[in-house]
This record gives sequence, structure tokens and C-alpha cells, in this order.
Amino acid sequence: MAAHRKPSRRSVTGGTARAVITLALAGAATATAFDGTGHAEPNATPAQVRAKVDRLYRQAERATEKYNGAKETADAAEKRLGALRDEAARKTEDLNTAREALGSYAAAQYRDGGLDPTLQLMLSSSPDQYLNGAEFAQYAGGRQAAAVGAVREQLREIERLRGRARVELGTLKARQAELRARKRTITGKLDEARALLSRLPADDRALVGETGAGRASRSAAATRAGLASPASATAAAPNSRTAAAVAYAYAKLGSPYVWGATGPHAFDCSGLIQAAYRAAGVSLPRTTYAQIDAGRRVSRSALRPGDLVFFYSGISHVGIYVGNGQMIHAPNPSAPVRLAPIDEMPFAGATRVV
Repeated sequence: MAAHRKPSRRSVTGGTARAVITLALAGAATATAFDGTGHAEPNATPAQVRAKVDRLYRQAERATEKYNGAKETADAAEKRLGALRDEAARKTEDLNTAREALGSYAAAQYRDGGLDPTLQLMLSSSPDQYLNGAEFAQYAGGRQAAAVGAVREQLREIERLRGRARVELGTLKARQAELRARKRTITGKLDEARALLSRLPADDRALVGETGAGRASRSAAATRAGLASPASATAAAPNSRTAAAVAYAYAKLGSPYVWGATGPHAFDCSGLIQAAYRAAGVSLPRTTYAQIDAGRRVSRSALRPGDLVFFYSGISHVGIYVGNGQMIHAPNPSAPVRLAPIDEMPFAGATRVV
């Protein structure tokens, strides 16, 4: 009989060990790439880090605009749900009043000798089913039949309202789940950008988002060049409402960028535009994707102060044009609301709101 022996174990040494380590590292790198949490190389130059931070900011801004759209949908669903609940409550009060009236009549009938069918209605665990029954149809008549018919319709209307409310509640919960997912995306991108920025010297960080002195000197230089004058921009605005929107944007220079914010003290890019025109008495949609269709498209060569200018192929950024090739916009978390040339980003289109 042949002996059964366990195969001998070979130690992982030499070339085999190196191969195993190489495969493990490759697998780790692949996993990092797939989950989207890769980091800049340790020896990346400041320019490469700045480029990666800019990409992260753009990705976060796209996610922010989608978050804003989902929040707008959620807010509308919540408002509709509240209105349906209020209406159902009013209908229920009316129903209770009608049923109390029928109960009084039934009690009188009982005192006169007999249990009226309307009293059975009040005691029934399924009033709507009872109202449709043959027993009630046999006994009810005249005014009581009309009153109970009204009660039956109120019951059905309340059920319809509750059904619509259930639909709205489902929509609201779906949008709230979407909001949570988009918020995780945004905060993840911004946290990674902050970590990368913390590795840069102050001078290099200023090139990503200007800080106090740099912003002030650039604004002063623009003013001397006649590019940042609120008076000249509002004077060139085509009407009083666009002039008011431009004036509001100038008044908010230096305000911090906060994703999802619509003022009055902090803004994201579309939030600044919405707030500026709201101050001028004009209602605009919340997101860049909707704002670009909120007015008449105009060419870059025909821009006037107050026009909305959009950037990137995904229409993910917006500013308000103030003349002389300049706009006011809320750039990203590392830079506050500021004046900037419209050619610093890929131009995607423009809209004249009023």
C-alpha cells in the first residue's frame, strides 16, 4: 500500500517573496484607485498638488450642485406633505363634526325606541363598509341619508389624501437618502483637498485660493485698472434690477464660501447668484443647471453687467458678470467671494435674466 504523505510546505523566500509582496502592493494600489481615495504622491510638486486640489474642488462643486438640486426637491416634497397633512386634518375635523351630528340623531332615535342604523354607523369598526351595506340602504332615508352620504365621501377623500401623503413621504425619504450620500461625497472631496493644502507652503496655498493680503492687493490693482468699480458696473447695467443684483454681489466681496449656503453671510457659487437676484426682486432656481435656462442665452461678446456666466462642460460653476471681462463669484472653500476674470475658467455659456 502506498504511503499517504502530506505535501511539504515551501517557505516563501527570495524571488517568491518579492513576487508576493509586489502582488500585495499592486492589489492595495488597485483597491485605493477603485474606492476613489487615492492621495497625491509624497514627492509631488506644489504645482501638481495645486492641480489635484483644483480637481477635487471641481468634483466637490459638481456634487454640491446636485446636492442643491436634491435639497430643492426634498424641500418641495416636504412642503407638499405638510399641506396634505393639514388638509387631511381639516377634513378629519369636518368628518368628526358630521359624525357627531349623526350620533345625536341616533341617540334621539334610541330614546324613542329603537337602535337607528346611524348609531350602528358610529359604533362600526368599518364605517365606510357599513355605509355601503344593504341594511343601511334599507333604513336610512331623507336628510339622514344625505348626511351619511356626505360622511362617506369625507372618509374617501381623507383616504385619498393619506395615499398622496404616503407617496410624498416616499419621495421625501428618497431625496433625504440622496442628500446624505451627496454630503458624504462633498465632505470627502473637501477633506482630501484640505489635507493636500496643508502640505503646501503658505505662498503656494495662496495660489489655490487667495488669502487676505493677496486678495486685497489684487482687488486694489483691479480697482486702479477700472475693472472693479461698483459704480461703473451698476451704471452699465441695463436696468434697475440687474443693477441691484450687481450691487449686492459687490457688497458680498470677501464673504466665505460654504457649500450649500445661500447667504446672507456665506455662499456657494449658485447660492450667491440666487441671493443677488433675490435682493433685486427676481426669483431664480437654486442650481447652476437650472439657472442657465432661467433667462435668454447671450454670446460672450454681448455680455452686459448682471448677466450670468457659466463654466465647465458640466455647467457646474456660475458667476455674475460686472463688465470689462470681470465677474464676481464664490470660487471654493479656500477662496471667498471675489472679483475674477471670466477667462480664468473654461467658459460654457451666459444667460441674461432680466
